[in-house]
Amino acid sequence: MNAPKPVPGLYLVATPIGHLGDITLRALETLAGVDIVACEDTRITRRLTERYAIAAELKPYHEHNAALARPKILEKLAQGASVALVSDAGTPLISDPGFKLVREACAAGHAVVAIPGASSVLSALAVAALPTDRFFFEGFLPPRQAARRARLTELARIDATLVLFESGNRVQDALADLADIMAGRDAAICRELTKMHEQITRAQVAELAAAATTLETRGEFVLVIGPPRADEGAMTQHDLDDLLRASLARDSVKDSVAHAVELSGRPRREVYARALELAKENRGGDGEN
Repeated sequence: MNAPKPVPGLYLVATPIGHLGDITLRALETLAGVDIVACEDTRITRRLTERYAIAAELKPYHEHNAALARPKILEKLAQGASVALVSDAGTPLISDPGFKLVREACAAGHAVVAIPGASSVLSALAVAALPTDRFFFEGFLPPRQAARRARLTELARIDATLVLFESGNRVQDALADLADIMAGRDAAICRELTKMHEQITRAQVAELAAAATTLETRGEFVLVIGPPRADEGAMTQHDLDDLLRASLARDSVKDSVAHAVELSGRPRREVYARALELAKENRGGDGEN
């Protein structure tokens, strides 16, 4: 495929999240015209470029080599090159590497251009049949249960539809925790969006969690959770403990208590006393730090 060379700069090119036919004409023209395509996995990007007969120079750029690769890309930009950045699927920077490269490219005065296209976040929102006027994208939840439950407790306070990513080997555990914290909310599990085995399941969180034992866990998942219901109950003691434990692992007792009081609505004296108990359990000391 022949295409005119884009003006010098960094081009953030969205690529298909599954179906290769979802690439835009502008994205194809950009990939065919730039000097270099920086990509997460050259093998995955090569499937796309070969599909459309694009003879692009592919260079790896991912979380493990970014510190070394980034200065080289910036040097190319300084020399007047045009560089495309792509992720394995969807829009670059959305739960994918690229933020530091964009920040440094902007700081150096290079043009940064978005070539929009596929996004699993927006695709999931579109098919979930849930409110889309306000949504909060969380990305991947913490892998450990205590931290995951604490984060879900925080997210439960947000008055918006939630969009979460989850891996197949943790999706059942995540749904179980969601059922404890947001059981009555409407939700959707979006699996393998745009691919041959795309599957959308819509129900209340508790129902989805109950059926999770039969869920096909191969593939990629986007979980969409509706906003808080008017009849949702207050934070449970178990949820409060999870929240405090996660906060105490990174913050002082004072800051952890303030955060928990804000989210739970419970009296500060009660939360402070419980925070001291948990801090002593975890550290074997007086709990202050």
